[in-house]
Amino acid sequence: MQITDIKIRKVFDDGPMKAIVSVTFDGQLAVHDIKVIHAKDKFFIVMPSRKNPDDTYRDIVHPINTSFRATLESAVISAYEAALHELDEAPEYEKQDDPLVY
Repeated sequence: MQITDIKIRKVFDDGPMKAIVSVTFDGQLAVHDIKVIHAKDKFFIVMPSRKNPDDTYRDIVHPINTSFRATLESAVISAYEAALHELDEAPEYEKQDDPLVY
């Protein structure tokens, strides 16, 4: 299974959640609402989840093994960092109207 596209949907300046991302696999399956989190001086991803009646959360989709999770996490964080670099390089007038930044 190959990651064929990563879209940074939203970027946040405040708080530990830094971005919401969609990832496409093999050009055929998209997973939305993967979150990029920055906490304890590191970045990691949180998979999409749903709240249960007992106020706990359960992942809707998740990697089965640590190897694939590391691959996915690395690709998503790299795409996030590239998006930040593009935002930093954009002229100031474009930044003000950018729908990615909240």
